Amino acid sequence: MILFFSGTGNSAFVARKLARKIQDEYMNVFDRIKHEDYGEIHSEKPFVIVCPTYGWQMPHFLEEWMEKVTFTGSKEMYFMLTCGSDIGNAGKYAKEFCARKEMIYRGCAEVVMPENYIAMFPVPNKEESELIVKKAVPVIEKLAYYIEVGRPFPKYKTGVVNWIKSAPVNKVFYGIFVHAKKFTVDDSCIGCGKCERVCPLNNVELENGKPKWGDHCTHCMACICDCPREAIEYGKRSIGKPRYHCP
Repeated sequence: MILFFSGTGNSAFVARKLARKIQDEYMNVFDRIKHEDYGEIHSEKPFVIVCPTYGWQMPHFLEEWMEKVTFTGSKEMYFMLTCGSDIGNAGKYAKEFCARKEMIYRGCAEVVMPENYIAMFPVPNKEESELIVKKAVPVIEKLAYYIEVGRPFPKYKTGVVNWIKSAPVNKVFYGIFVHAKKFTVDDSCIGCGKCERVCPLNNVELENGKPKWGDHCTHCMACICDCPREAIEYGKRSIGKPRYHCP
């Protein structure tokens, strides 16, 4: 069973590509998270968690949701994390999660996909994105092989820099940068409510036909990238940047 969360399509692409390769079913956990559904999830095959890295770890909200879910059937769990550059020391935290849930940790692997974090980093154009995605396909297929033959993923090499990224930098990232205070909307907004619907944490609500952000933002970038009129900005950091969706 492949369980995935995706803000702008990268992890969805990986999950679907993997599902076709290993002939397994996949589940988008977005609705379960949004509606606080912690019901049992059963699979006779190993669980594969596919998600983006936020601050060189799994998204905190996803891990918190998984903590409350009961996994039955297989005790094995793989992690495939998408990223714009690297996953840091995210495997350490995935392994610790498995220990808490009494699951068998089968490794954590990275799949480099186009950068989508327009609140902080440059975003590739369409042609660049397509090339990055094309390069990711053989990586996905190689990881699929390990799952098919029942082998753990190769150990991901980490060092001091990766430890710093996933530990102190992650804390600073969430403590200082992850908030919705800089989101604004201009007059081109048509009040369609898509930003409200795509927010996994119910942090966006329409007020007088315009989106209003609350205090539970996770910076998945779904609201700003899914706006059909590109009416949403994140301060000055997003101005002029393409809105990203996995091609």
